[in-house]
Amino acid sequence: MKIGIIGAGSFGLALGVLLNSNGHKVTIWSRGTNEKEFEEVVKTRENKSKLPGVLIPKEVDFTKDIEKTVKENELIVLAVPSPGMRNTAKMIKEYVSDGKIIVNVTKGIEADTLMTMSDIIEEEIPNCKVCILSGPTHAEEVGRGMPTSIVAGAKEKSIAEFVQNVFMNESFRVYTSPDILGIEIGSSLKNVIALAAGVADGLGYGDNTKAAIITRGIAEITRLGIKMGGKAETFSGLTGIGDLIVTCASMHSRNRRAGILIGEGKTMEEAMAEVKMVVEGVHSAKAAMQLAKKYDVELPIIEQVNEILFNNKPAKEAVKGLMLRDKKAEIGVEFDD
Repeated sequence: MKIGIIGAGSFGLALGVLLNSNGHKVTIWSRGTNEKEFEEVVKTRENKSKLPGVLIPKEVDFTKDIEKTVKENELIVLAVPSPGMRNTAKMIKEYVSDGKIIVNVTKGIEADTLMTMSDIIEEEIPNCKVCILSGPTHAEEVGRGMPTSIVAGAKEKSIAEFVQNVFMNESFRVYTSPDILGIEIGSSLKNVIALAAGVADGLGYGDNTKAAIITRGIAEITRLGIKMGGKAETFSGLTGIGDLIVTCASMHSRNRRAGILIGEGKTMEEAMAEVKMVVEGVHSAKAAMQLAKKYDVELPIIEQVNEILFNNKPAKEAVKGLMLRDKKAEIGVEFDD
């Protein structure tokens, strides 16, 4: 089928390679803010800064015409940074025909409204059908055809299964789920926990620290996610603990890399500038604390990440604050008297 990808970042490019290998006709739209980079990608079929070593097949087209991209393709994939999701949805809404499926691969929560990405798409383009794709899927590996598993989430089973069939192949396994909210909360908040994991790495801490951050991090995400209406099983799956592990452990993770730089002493702004890509966890961190307050849920790791990012709290002091919190039992099971 004909598929339009909105966004020429690393994941948009990687999905273009994947979908082309599945036999689909792919067109990738780029905003073209960096004219030189856009021309270089079109000419060399490689983005050396965002996805080095991954060649984009000549059958994949590039364009700056967003109207044609939306109107002339049967399926649309949104792969834009989360801060730009609403503006992008507004930009394409008049070109979306009734019932057209939009697949969202962007992870994040809008700070002002606390809306997930699918909420934003449905609000701005109410006549479309939204499906989300999420899971432990670094673009660097997807683009190279390394075995990867992901989840297609939709309100309607038929939509999730349709997207599953479009994307799935021998190296890209797609599961389905109706728990859109749980998927999006897990995929958004894991970026904040990954910042914490990176900070720990930057401070020179070890595997014990990383294991504690991942384990207690998923506990925080699950507490909030269930309170908001997500399913517990989702947070123990690919879009919960699976995505959290890869984002906290991999150097492909821009959130972890930014955290490492902060742990080494750089400011948030310096770290983001050095990573040179959107660090989604920074945008989701404030929203997470607003959600914690709204739903009356404790998120101690995420709270300390906010202190480091926005209140200039020294990273070592934040760690000490976590370690010296009130004594607690690990799980809600009482001792026998």
